Amino acid sequence: MRHCINCCIQLSPDDVQTQQVSCRGGSHHGRQECPVCKAENKIVFRVDGKQMNLLAVLEVRADGNESWGGFLRFKKGKRCSLIFGLIIMTLVMASYILSGVHQELLISSPFHYGAFPSNPSLMEGENPSDAKEHHHQSSVNNISYVKDYPSIKLIINSITSRIEFTTRQLPDVEDLKKQELHMFSVIPHKFLPNSKSPCWYEEFTGRNTTDPYLTNSYVLYSKRFRSTFDTLRKAFWGHLSHAHGKHFRLRCLPHFYIIGQPKCGTTDLYDRLRLHPEVKFSAIKEPHWWTRKRFGIVRLRDGLRDRYPVEDYLDLFDLAAHQIHQGLQASAAKEPSKMNRIIIGEASASTMWDNNAWTLFYDNGTDGEPPFLTQDFIHAFQPDAKLIVMLRDPVERLYSDYLYFASSNKSADDFHEKVTEALQLFENCMLDYSLRACVYNNTLNNAMPVRLQVGLYAVYLLDWLTVFSKEQFLILRLEDHASNVKDTMHRVFQFLSLGPLSEKQEALMTKSPASNTRRPEDRDLGPMWPVTQRLLRDFYGPFNARLAQVLADEAFLWRKT
Repeated sequence: MRHCINCCIQLSPDDVQTQQVSCRGGSHHGRQECPVCKAENKIVFRVDGKQMNLLAVLEVRADGNESWGGFLRFKKGKRCSLIFGLIIMTLVMASYILSGVHQELLISSPFHYGAFPSNPSLMEGENPSDAKEHHHQSSVNNISYVKDYPSIKLIINSITSRIEFTTRQLPDVEDLKKQELHMFSVIPHKFLPNSKSPCWYEEFTGRNTTDPYLTNSYVLYSKRFRSTFDTLRKAFWGHLSHAHGKHFRLRCLPHFYIIGQPKCGTTDLYDRLRLHPEVKFSAIKEPHWWTRKRFGIVRLRDGLRDRYPVEDYLDLFDLAAHQIHQGLQASAAKEPSKMNRIIIGEASASTMWDNNAWTLFYDNGTDGEPPFLTQDFIHAFQPDAKLIVMLRDPVERLYSDYLYFASSNKSADDFHEKVTEALQLFENCMLDYSLRACVYNNTLNNAMPVRLQVGLYAVYLLDWLTVFSKEQFLILRLEDHASNVKDTMHRVFQFLSLGPLSEKQEALMTKSPASNTRRPEDRDLGPMWPVTQRLLRDFYGPFNARLAQVLADEAFLWRKT
């Protein structure tokens, strides 16, 4: 009985397996040919999908049952040829494995979605040598994360074909009041006319021995804020106003908000701006009250807690309110109508985009779209608020966001996998819902392994522009801020109508370069793969184009960052 042997060599991410598939001839009417070697007695190897006869034609005869006796009956020359061939085969395979030239082998990957390139750092038509500088990890680690640009591009095309920027339906003020009865009972409709910040006097009914911050939720749920509130306690009693046997405290809301976006340089802007003597920020840089705390969200993974009342938020501005109160009292006798120039700011980078809590509290959405957004409530109380937005190339923003928030196993490969998964999830939503419904979809946002939605700046800005005018916004780019800090700060001063600084003050504010650097432990991870960057540019492209159109500035296309 004659038979042929077809040896196929495959690599998996974990090991190297050599499989032999035997084909036998039938027992009647002659011999059935092997579909691979066509009845030729060859040892065939598959390398990159091609058959290769590495040795020579070897005839293997077996009488009766197969045994090693057949091998012993070889002529001496054929035995030597076989042994020599096996040695050559072993050396060739070892060379492939040790050199890491996996793209020349038939690779099997559990993440294979189609005709994927072997290295996600290489693009169509790219020479491997052009990507050397991006190849910071071994090819062995890269095998499991092989992705196909054309296949994922189909997903992106499916998303972009469904993009429609529609105008949202604005809620009625009475509907807003029904949702936040307590907030509307605490914040007045009119503020002091001689304060640039929206402030008002409120009766304080507590006794002198009462801790005014005893029940403040920021203190109760976070130990790191306790020292901040110790400072507030010490200053509180000396800044009460007294009239008709009653005690009054000055309450204030921010005059301006730095509303976004995360990983776009908002902290750097905050650190510089608070050096201006006319600017006072909240006691906590990012209270996240409008978007999270008023709903009882402390950490998303911890679920809901008691909702933070608006009084807890107002407490954060007490130090600024004390200074405004002192200024108002000082000028009351001499110039009662003199405007107090101190302005209060707040810099929660979630304000612009985070409306994830709406599904937990508002159940009357239309086709999955939220009936109320954060800006609706801010506008109801502060229609003249000023809004500063710092943006960044959304592609680079996402990678920076990933490096900052990912807890372990950070790498270009892992980022690529997470981006691809997020794109697939976003497409699944877009197949059934509107763009706005998907952007504000709490379930989707929590499921996506990277915060893809945060970079959809145009969607958020257009929704903010339904209630605030374009003149109330200052839109900055991190790239411009990094290249010319002084110019950026001058634009901010002008926008907020701040007084001039001395040369010494300005030098102190602008002497250091813009800071948005990686943490030390992330600095050796290298850039994202070029194919990941290309996929993200394809995805964000239509949104950047709409943003540039709205702002009449092609710099927001981020063609050159």
